Amino acid sequence: MTNVQSESDLTHPGLPPLGDALDFLRLVWAVDHALQRRSKSMAAALGITGPQRLVIRIVGRFPGVSAGRLARIILLHPSTLSGVLKRLESRGFLERLGDPGDKRRALFRLTSKGRALDRKTAGTIEAM
Repeated sequence: MTNVQSESDLTHPGLPPLGDALDFLRLVWAVDHALQRRSKSMAAALGITGPQRLVIRIVGRFPGVSAGRLARIILLHPSTLSGVLKRLESRGFLERLGDPGDKRRALFRLTSKGRALDRKTAGTIEAM
């Protein structure tokens, strides 16, 4: 390890350096914790979680996107995404359409309620 201070030393002077890999993991976990906290406060204020917000924003940019493509775009496993899509659909933010070219595939687009949330909003994760 070099004598250069790591990012964690610069932002948290009382923390001991752990080495490059552990310092990096500590930062990743700190970011994850901050995202989880913001997601909970966003759910209380706006009625949607961080992952739900991300899906709304991405579907807003790609109307008619399939669940599989959406999963690839947001780097989430399709089985994890299906629960998010079902909740957003049941709450009236998303509309599920059949794919005319492949009846096995579902396509998604925002409803008017979903479009109302697809804009820059204070208190959201991306506004952090």
